[in-house]
Amino acid sequence: MLRGILICPDVDLNERLDTVLHDIGIVTIMRTLDHYPNSLELLRFLRAHAPQVIFVSTESTTKALEIAREVERNTPGIQVVAVSRFVDPQILLEVMRAGIREFTSLPFDRSTLTETLLRIKGALEERPPEIEATDQVFSFLPSKAGVGTSTIALNASIAMSRLPNTNVLLTDFDLNSGMVRFMLKLDNTYCVTDAAEHSLDMDESLWPSMVTTLDKLDVLHAGKLNPDFRVEPTQIRHLMEFMRRNYGALCFDLSGNLERYSLEIMHESKRIFLVCTPEIPSLHLAREKYVYLKQLDLADRVCVLLNRCQKRPLITPQQIEQLLGLPVHMTFPNDYQGVQRALTFGRWVESSTDLGKQFTLLAQSMLQNNQMMLAGDSKKKFIEFFSVVPGKAVAREKSVG
Repeated sequence: MLRGILICPDVDLNERLDTVLHDIGIVTIMRTLDHYPNSLELLRFLRAHAPQVIFVSTESTTKALEIAREVERNTPGIQVVAVSRFVDPQILLEVMRAGIREFTSLPFDRSTLTETLLRIKGALEERPPEIEATDQVFSFLPSKAGVGTSTIALNASIAMSRLPNTNVLLTDFDLNSGMVRFMLKLDNTYCVTDAAEHSLDMDESLWPSMVTTLDKLDVLHAGKLNPDFRVEPTQIRHLMEFMRRNYGALCFDLSGNLERYSLEIMHESKRIFLVCTPEIPSLHLAREKYVYLKQLDLADRVCVLLNRCQKRPLITPQQIEQLLGLPVHMTFPNDYQGVQRALTFGRWVESSTDLGKQFTLLAQSMLQNNQMMLAGDSKKKFIEFFSVVPGKAVAREKSVG
């Protein structure tokens, strides 16, 4: 089924067209507008519904042609059909000059309209719509509970939202023990599970009630403890498609339990940040999860964020890289007081602190397209700390933090 939008101030006309289209069954009308939208409103509709065909009435030929031009400028490939109560040669000439190749009018003949829709379907196969969607998708995966993944995900998202021309969404997908709602003292009753349940009919009017806006960051929290809720892969795909069309960058705070929906998110991610601390249990589980992600062909997206580092560590980042066989993308100092102060006030770590500056650097690196630099060999062996010895570490790329 094709996805369609109907723009028609003439209520009787749009109801009659909607009825015929429903009977034919080739296109589903996702949204009907009883007015001509302005450019910004139209763009929101396009991002929310990702239509393949737009039916627009020529009650105002000028406004109809403006919409056609805006559609072609913002989302090339979407098919536009002009709709009218009667055939007017002058209107036909104007819409053809504007590049609109399909026209329908009363009475809507079912066979003729079916032929029109089949032509549109063929045109869409040759030239699919180019609806802008971001590829800046990042997952934050803890090696184990308590390593500070939510703190890093939250503060990196805040820092990223402060960068020019970057609208960011942070989503807490830890349905077992999501912390973002508590950390920011959010009181929004809607959460991830509500968004998942409405993923198929999510639109620009429903979405604002789902998220909380803090400064320039939108947050979708995990809600109350709900371990029995099952998120279906189709829900994740529809929800992520909506998010990618409406934000410049997406950050996902995952539970670390490797649920099916978490794996779906990681498969859509540009980078998977595996968060750990320089402690034996955390590093052991980090390696176990990395080995598992390698089996899913996700290894090239994974890099390590090393949290709570001391100035004189017993285990160096270089040793950790050799152990895990993947780069330490960035390290973060242990600032217990700064993190606790942020939690007390329901805020984020001050950007002027050493830890806050690292979050800013992380945000900047996340949006850079520079290739990672090759990691060097470690001088000391550290594998003997673990009972299971992995195979020879593969040379990986390392970014400059």
